[in-house]
Amino acid sequence: MNNQQQIFDQKIEKDISIEPKDWMPDAYRKTLIRQIGQHAHSEVVGMLPEGNWITRAPTLKRKAVLMAKVQDEAGHALYLYSAAETLGADRDDMMDKLIAGRMKYSSIFNYPTLSWADVAAIGWLVDGAAIVNQVALCRTSYGPYARAMVRVCKEESFHQRQGFEAMMQLANGTPEQKQLAQDAVNRFWWPALMMFGPSDDNSPNSAQSMQWKVKLFSNDDLRQKFVDNTVSQVLQLGLTVPDPDLKFNEDTGHYQFGEINWDEFFAILAGKGPCNHERIEARRKAWEGGKWVRDSAAVYAQKQQQQSQAQKVA
Repeated sequence: MNNQQQIFDQKIEKDISIEPKDWMPDAYRKTLIRQIGQHAHSEVVGMLPEGNWITRAPTLKRKAVLMAKVQDEAGHALYLYSAAETLGADRDDMMDKLIAGRMKYSSIFNYPTLSWADVAAIGWLVDGAAIVNQVALCRTSYGPYARAMVRVCKEESFHQRQGFEAMMQLANGTPEQKQLAQDAVNRFWWPALMMFGPSDDNSPNSAQSMQWKVKLFSNDDLRQKFVDNTVSQVLQLGLTVPDPDLKFNEDTGHYQFGEINWDEFFAILAGKGPCNHERIEARRKAWEGGKWVRDSAAVYAQKQQQQSQAQKVA
């Protein structure tokens, strides 16, 4: 084992952050680029199902809140793309890989938002699941990623509360509104559980990521924590969890839940979800349509650099 590897291993063991200029194994760098890139892509693609409802939100207040949330998601993506760039990743390359299907994003965003209640469910359940995962990432071993997550988690916590409040309004409304809320829970409960990724036995990257402390908890542990946190919230709303096998285990202090449909999960990852094509096509159009802006910014930056160099020479 060489000296650089020893220093790296000691930092991981002592919970000392790995910084961009530090030596790191190529596999560690590639793992982080994959994970941070997928995380950033999820923030961008996640804007689509919610952005679709900005003009149809039921009140001016709901429109304003939803617009702010979508803007927050765009900001999260920028933090994360910037963190990936500190590892040598190229933002254009990451976006090209997303559009080509060679980089993934969260499977949850391949489900349609059929009603306003679905938007509330995304804020409550989906962002709630994200928080469970992302709070741990505030202590991930790579410094720029961990620091970005501190800001992201603060904003995601607000999004989760906003979603729960919107769902509460529906659940305490007319019988029709309560049914909309229940239908949304029925649609998004199982996809929210899938967000944590495959079970530990079928997750090819988890063991190494946990050894490097890129991840601090396993997929199954995070999923269990989300279920334990959220079942009481569902009951508080007067709604039901769409899982006939759900029950509280007095011995373990955790909820036991039914088997996840992993065939559905892997089909969505393979591009066969309800909205896979729609989501990627929307990103492709936005990426191609914004090319002139990126090109103009690059030319401007180049001219500014040339002027600065000329002034130094003078």
